[in-house]
Amino acid sequence: MELISGLPEDVARDCLIRVPYDQFPAVASVCKGWSAEIHSPDFHRRRRTTKQAQKILVTVQSKIDSDKTRTGLLAKSTTNPVYRLSVFEPKTGSWCELPLGPELAFGLPMFCQIAGVGFDLVVMGGWDPDSWKASNSVFIYNFLSAKWRRGADMPGRPRTFFACASDQNRTVYVAGGHDEEKNALRSALAYDVAMDVWVPLPDMSRERDECKAVFRRGGALCVVGGYCTEMQGRFERSAEVFDVAKWKWGPVEEEFLDAAACPRTCVDGADGAEGRMFMCRGGDVVALHGDTWRNVAKVPGEIRNVACVGVWEGLMLVIGSSGFGEPHMGFVLDLKNRAWTKLASPEDYTGHVQSGCLLQI
Repeated sequence: MELISGLPEDVARDCLIRVPYDQFPAVASVCKGWSAEIHSPDFHRRRRTTKQAQKILVTVQSKIDSDKTRTGLLAKSTTNPVYRLSVFEPKTGSWCELPLGPELAFGLPMFCQIAGVGFDLVVMGGWDPDSWKASNSVFIYNFLSAKWRRGADMPGRPRTFFACASDQNRTVYVAGGHDEEKNALRSALAYDVAMDVWVPLPDMSRERDECKAVFRRGGALCVVGGYCTEMQGRFERSAEVFDVAKWKWGPVEEEFLDAAACPRTCVDGADGAEGRMFMCRGGDVVALHGDTWRNVAKVPGEIRNVACVGVWEGLMLVIGSSGFGEPHMGFVLDLKNRAWTKLASPEDYTGHVQSGCLLQI
């Protein structure tokens, strides 16, 4: 059966790979042939190689109470925020909200982590919004079907403030954090999303609470900073790198960061930035060149607290606020000419951002 009547198969496939990601469920429902094509492993590969894949930023963001915003009570409304998934498409500048499944009807777990794997968005851990207890739950949203499913829970006791990173293909890595007694953890895990299976990694050399994980090109998981149980909030400068192919950790890099600081803004430089790593440090954007962090640009003055950073194709997106309870806003930095552009953010998408991740769909 022809994919599109009267058209050669290669032309029909060329048409389908141009479908916007938010129309995948509708296209898949047209007929079995289109559904099979949309779900085929080659479909994702062709979208990437023909540069039809769409970049989107997904954030864990609090819902906005418009009445409190207008009366200047935004800070008070953050006491018990309800979190949802907001989606920003850089190319079009459009914002939207992902629907949550029945098990997430009361909002996302607070402090949950998210990661993109292929056509899936994985939501892990966090505090249950009703009981405020730490959870090992895993929820997966599929962009092809626009449906949620439960994944296998993270093994072991619940952990909070752990680092996570995706290889963008099929695996999410989890490292560090702390247990229910606030004990920092050395353990790490790998989650195969397609197989729905968790596998333990060898332990890291040291405990790392509130660390940041960055998956580098070439198959290396870099876990940056954090602190041990005894240090409680005093971040260290070191990092450890896990070689996925060799399945082992390398030696600790004691002076990976220039200064002891929260590493939450560390991100990989992506395909357009020569494999470098970036982060926001103080009021500066800095990039790692070899073993040296170099200043790239100043963070816009309107942002004092950086919440989320993403880099793609020579651009850097920074989302943050001017202070506690203030609206969150976004700026895009052209890494070539060092110029910032402020994003237009509808009021409904100015709530507090806990975390985020970039996906290529």
